[in-house]
Amino acid sequence: MISGLDHVQLAAPPGSEDRLRAYYVEVLGMTELPKPPVLAARGGCWFRAGAVQLHLGIENDFRPARKAHPGLRVTGIEAYAARLESRGAAVAWDANLPGHRRFYSTDPVGNRLEFLEPSSSGAL
Repeated sequence: MISGLDHVQLAAPPGSEDRLRAYYVEVLGMTELPKPPVLAARGGCWFRAGAVQLHLGIENDFRPARKAHPGLRVTGIEAYAARLESRGAAVAWDANLPGHRRFYSTDPVGNRLEFLEPSSSGAL
């Protein structure tokens, strides 16, 4: 039986770890997690915010995920969007999900990320 979601993995190109760290830690406010040594040898980075983990794995023939994406719940979505914009990240609002405020952004290698918060009218 599935009991929960452990992490979501996104791909990244070789040599992008410093850009990923700057974005996921400084822009999004996540914490970098140490990778086990055998996995660290492959490159990439792992990040956490609360119970949410995102793993960025190195892929030699990398193509960014432009449609597939993690949906990250946030609190105070207006302030969070302003945080991203003040740190140079583009924010694209989308009003097509009833019961939610949401926007999309991309990480520095082009992966799509969705940020959403239930609106005062309630969630789905």
